Parts: sequence; C-alpha cells; structure tokens
Amino acid sequence: MSEPSSSLSPQQQWQKAVLMYAKRINRYVDTGTRDGFKGLHQPRVPDSEHLLPAWQAALEASNQGPHDPAARLAFREDWPPAHFPLVPRLESQGRMIPTLALLADGSLLARIGAPYEAGSVVHIDNDSIHTLEQVEGFGVCPQRRYFAWARAEGIQLTDGFQGPQVASFPWPDPHADASEGLELEPAERPDATCLIPFPDGRRVLLVSARGVFVLDAAGATRLLPRLEDIQQELAEGVEPENLSLDLCMEHGAVSPDGQWIAVGEQSGSHLVYDAQLRLVAQIGPASEYPHFACFNQRGDRLLLNACHFYNGASLGVAVADLPGLSTDYYSDDPRTPVLHEGARVYAAASRGDEFIIGDAYGYLRAFSETGEQRWQHYVGSSFSAMDISPDGQTLVAATYAGIIVKIALDAGRPAWQIGTGEHHEVQRWLFWKDFAKPLQW
Repeated sequence: MSEPSSSLSPQQQWQKAVLMYAKRINRYVDTGTRDGFKGLHQPRVPDSEHLLPAWQAALEASNQGPHDPAARLAFREDWPPAHFPLVPRLESQGRMIPTLALLADGSLLARIGAPYEAGSVVHIDNDSIHTLEQVEGFGVCPQRRYFAWARAEGIQLTDGFQGPQVASFPWPDPHADASEGLELEPAERPDATCLIPFPDGRRVLLVSARGVFVLDAAGATRLLPRLEDIQQELAEGVEPENLSLDLCMEHGAVSPDGQWIAVGEQSGSHLVYDAQLRLVAQIGPASEYPHFACFNQRGDRLLLNACHFYNGASLGVAVADLPGLSTDYYSDDPRTPVLHEGARVYAAASRGDEFIIGDAYGYLRAFSETGEQRWQHYVGSSFSAMDISPDGQTLVAATYAGIIVKIALDAGRPAWQIGTGEHHEVQRWLFWKDFAKPLQW
C-alpha cells in the first residue's frame, strides 16, 4: 500500500509525482505505439502546484556555495526535473532564448530575451554565468569557427570565441534598395532574429523581421522581401505609404560549405540562393507557412519545415537537386519527400543520418533523412534554439519557458524522463524573470 501524500514531505511528494507520471506516460506511449491509441486514456497530470514554493527554496539553496557535481546529482535525484509542476509559473516567469551555442570546452553561449526586446548574451560554464558587455546577440558559422556579434554600432565577426576581429558591418537600412525609384523614409535598424557567419569569415546572413540580408564588405544585399515581389505589389496598385516590408516567421540557414542559403517567411515558398546570391530553387511548402530551414552536418541534405498553428510538416531535399528546382505547395515531387508530419519546428540539429527537431509541444523528435521515425524526448514548452556537439554525443536546447537543457545522447534514460530514446538530461538552467540570478537544476 502506498504511503498517503499527507505524510510525505514536499520533496517526497514531488519525487513520487514526477516518477509516477513519467512511468505512466511512457507506458501509455509504448502501448499506443504498439497497439494503437484508440480507447486509451492519457494519464492525469498530478496536482503539484502547492509544491512549488518548497521546490524553489530547495533549488535556490542548492545553488549556494561552490560547484559540487555530487551535490547537484543528489538534488536532481531528490527533485527530478519535470515540466508539469512548473506550468503555473511559466507564463509570468519564462523568457525566450532564441540563440544557443555549445562551445568546444562544454560551456554555452545564449541570448536571453526575444530578438525584439532588450536582452543579453551570457556565457554559461556550470555555476559561472557571465554577461558579455555591450553584446546584443550572436551567431556561429556552420563550421563553428567564426562568431558574429550584434552590437549597437554594427555586427562584428571574430575568428573564434573571444578571438580576433576579422570583419565588421554596419546595420543595413531595411528600406535601402527596396525598389528602384521608390522614395521611402529611412527605417530603424533591424533586430536580428538570427546571425549566421559564412564559413569563409567574410560574410554574414542577417535574418530579421525587417528583412533578410547578406552583409559583406561591399554592403547589404536583400534576399527578402524580394525586389520582384515589392515591384509586383506596386504594379498592382499598392501605394508606397501602404507598402509593408516586414516579415513574419522569417528564417534562414547557410550550408556548411557556404555554397547555399535557404531562407523563407510565412507568405511565400521556401527559397534557396547560391553563393553568388542567385535564386536557384523555389520549393512549395508541405504545410501552410514556411517556418524553418536546416542543412545536415554533411551539407548534402536540406530540411524545410512549414507550419499551421502548432502543427506542421517537414520535407527534405538533396542539395544536388536544388539548381532549377521549382515545386508547388503540397507537391508530390519525389525530390521533395515529406520526412515528418505533425511538428511546427522551431529549432533543429543533425547527426549522422538523422535530423533532430524541437517542436511547439516541447518534444525533441528524431527521424532519418529518408523519413524513418526514431525517437522522441520530452522537455516541455516550445523549443527556441538548439545545438549539438560535433561528435553527436551532447545536445543542448532552449525553450520559450526560459529553460536550457544539456542532454547526453544515448547515455541511458533515467526513471523521471518522458520519452522513447535512451537519452539523459544532465544539466538544466532556469533564466526566470523573478529569480535574483539564473539557477542550475
């Protein structure tokens, strides 16, 4: 007979609730996957809101004093990580973490705060969290060598983290070169949704809601909105003062060799440019609105996601097929097969022959480059950023809830983990608004 909850301490109640819920959910998924979900009832989420004050007090206490890996491990066993107990706090406490990078020494870089709001860039090394002065955002090239730093005066490229500067670019005027002969008032500088240096350290892809540009020593070249589309709107009678150059769901990716640039936004097709910035492919999405793009580590496959509300579909295309490729929405072209259905993708990584995506429902999902579904791993809340070590053994991911996790892949699944993969979350950081400092869990 189980012990009544009233006789258990808050810590014991938390531990019991998390372990029981994970066991039931994993059994539910296993049964449904094997036999079908018809007639199955999803397990009820335990009542745990009353445990939050005790959890927070214990977490804050565990973050006092010097870094002690053994004590951290013991705390995670006593208070195992879970999403459902945190839900009452997330709306008021969570902060988007739009950019994340795993450095060679195992430390992390993260941008805290959405691109459109004041934020900071921090360097995380276990308990040590240092804010980089006068840095608004950052990005890392696909080969992990060059870093882009967004500052008030412009964007600088360095050769390595804290390495020498190799290039700098002013912020582009989002209205510059918008249309020949069109007089538009100068616009405020864009807020970078993401920055991606090219592998040669000479250019950077700037993705923003005010436009997508490639910056180099000669200036800025607009990729989105396309000049042809702007001119078409004007030709159709849109008055210049009513012309909107802003983008929604803007995104971009640069291939590991720097030869291909995939960009998109909600109102068109997936677009791919070559290294000379010539449009070479227009690919119809597999759902309503283009939302995300990612090249695999080898650089020979491209993943393209489109969404509809919190769902979506991802198609794959071989880089060799890109030149001249043109397909319609929901095309059944064999060169653009759908690899995964159901996920609105916010972040992704790749290792070997598989893509790992982070969806709107808080799941990491892995599938092969041919569409074989492999595993899922639950963290909770919509993902916002992701990175993976070159050896494919360590994954880091961030969410809109202000949480960063570090996961040892293929290292065995702990009892509290919800998922089908044998992966072990080993560290977690909470960047919550009301915390005096970020806390490690």
